[in-house]
Amino acid sequence: MPNPTAAMLVIGDEILSGRTRDSNMHHLARELTKHGIDLREVRFVADDRASIVGSLNALRAAHDTVFTSGGIGPTHDDITADSVAAAFGVGIDVRDDARALLQAHYDRQGTEFNEARKRMARIPDTATLIENPVSIAPGFTIGNVHVMAGVPNVFEAMVASVLPTLTGGAPLLSQSLRIERGEGEIAGPLAELAGDFPELSIGSYPYQRNGAFGANIVIRGTDGAQIDAAMTRLAGLFPA
Repeated sequence: MPNPTAAMLVIGDEILSGRTRDSNMHHLARELTKHGIDLREVRFVADDRASIVGSLNALRAAHDTVFTSGGIGPTHDDITADSVAAAFGVGIDVRDDARALLQAHYDRQGTEFNEARKRMARIPDTATLIENPVSIAPGFTIGNVHVMAGVPNVFEAMVASVLPTLTGGAPLLSQSLRIERGEGEIAGPLAELAGDFPELSIGSYPYQRNGAFGANIVIRGTDGAQIDAAMTRLAGLFPA
């Protein structure tokens, strides 16, 4: 049985402008791989309601689980929660449980829980909260969509909260072999190998070092015996 699939929607003008480097996709991909969920698609969109709604609806229809990153803070351009509510066709407002969490947090800090901070307690109807042990402001889950902060350490904490609730499959395994030949020379035999092992992913990642060409061949899959067999065949095709 194939593993469940996932997609990610990264939201934010600052990512698309190059001002901020996204690290959340890399973290999510590693954690999903360990959990046996295949990350199949990642989209990047601006802080634009129509773009968020359209992309989210496409991704949640095509995959078992969707993760979003960014746009749930206190400022005017944090429009993710409203956009998600629009995608699901539900209402959104400040919710008592989220407000209580934030009120207690800012009271402990001796900081005013002002109108801007209350925006972080606006949760779509029917959604459940995602715990945020780092900065308290919660994410939320609605349907098969998990809406999370863009700040990396908060995003990572939210992923850790959500993953145990998801049904995973077989963890993805991998082995690699470095071949000191150019891709043009190895492409034909690699294609035949891939054809003989259709359940495995066989990738070629070229490099050039000291004027010589080579490639790192990575074989991935959930069946360790098949990977071993393919690696044995690969080593025989290109002896050192």
